[in-house]
Amino acid sequence: MQISQDKVVSFHYRLQEEGGEIFENSHDGDPVLYLHGHKGMLPGLEEAMEGKVAGESFEVTLDQDKGYGRREEGAVQRVPKKHLLTKGKITPGQMVQINTEHGATEAVVIKVGLKNVDIDANHPLAGKTLVFSIEVVDVREATSEEIAHGHAHGAGGHQH
Repeated sequence: MQISQDKVVSFHYRLQEEGGEIFENSHDGDPVLYLHGHKGMLPGLEEAMEGKVAGESFEVTLDQDKGYGRREEGAVQRVPKKHLLTKGKITPGQMVQINTEHGATEAVVIKVGLKNVDIDANHPLAGKTLVFSIEVVDVREATSEEIAHGHAHGAGGHQH
């Protein structure tokens, strides 16, 4: 069965920055599960998955426009600690959740002060060219419930 709209895909991956070391690897756990065609995956990765079948392995290189976007300099800012949803000791390099007027958002801590925190709201992989090594494990029809919810259910997907 080929990967196409409304198929549930499970896959393993290795991720590295172009020319760099592997910094994410799913092979130590359950495969990733997603519902194809429902924007639950990086657009460039979903595009590369189209038409592939279980057992197929391939590599895809995504530039910043197909990956996590361009780095925005205006995304670095100072916010009062009271706006952090993440509690406990905060350290530079830590990913935190911040309460904004648009809801919760994630950012990386750059510097911690007494009352404020300097954060970078860019995704840590923004602006980078990424290389994914993909191994398609399984492709199946989605259930009507998965299609209605817009995501895959089960191990590696969203549990209910």
